[in-house]
Amino acid sequence: MRNSVKIITAFILGVFLFSFQNQSQGTSFTSSKKVVVAADTLTWKLLGEIKYLKKKHASYGEVDFPIINTKLKKLAKKTIVMSGFIVPIDNKNYALSKNVFASCFFCGKSGPETIMGIKFKGATPKLKTDTYLTIKGTFRPNEDDVEDWIYNCDNAEIVKGK
Repeated sequence: MRNSVKIITAFILGVFLFSFQNQSQGTSFTSSKKVVVAADTLTWKLLGEIKYLKKKHASYGEVDFPIINTKLKKLAKKTIVMSGFIVPIDNKNYALSKNVFASCFFCGKSGPETIMGIKFKGATPKLKTDTYLTIKGTFRPNEDDVEDWIYNCDNAEIVKGK
């Protein structure tokens, strides 16, 4: 009886440790192939570390211009990985948002730092509103052009989700 309890306990412990090890490595298994998805290299928290400076603009009068922090400026023109919710801008363009559409920047419940413009590499895919996905592309911050997003991801590719 004692040996049976020891064997069952060892088996349960082995299964637990095996599953914990696979979860901690951020892997998932499809068939017998190991699929690894890169962790986000840019976070909404870091994008939220922003200040604004009121300046005169020729067309819009007084405007809050973003002052992007030095950590983000160092990421300019570098490849980043970022996750968020898809928000359609028009029939051909999308943005990545920290929040779902009902709570996004356009509804007034967050700031412009909670959204990132996306320019896809190649053809723009058809995406559904509020789809949570991870993209990889070139980070382009913007402090000067009031007609563009503060944060952009150029040459973007979907690496997870859809």
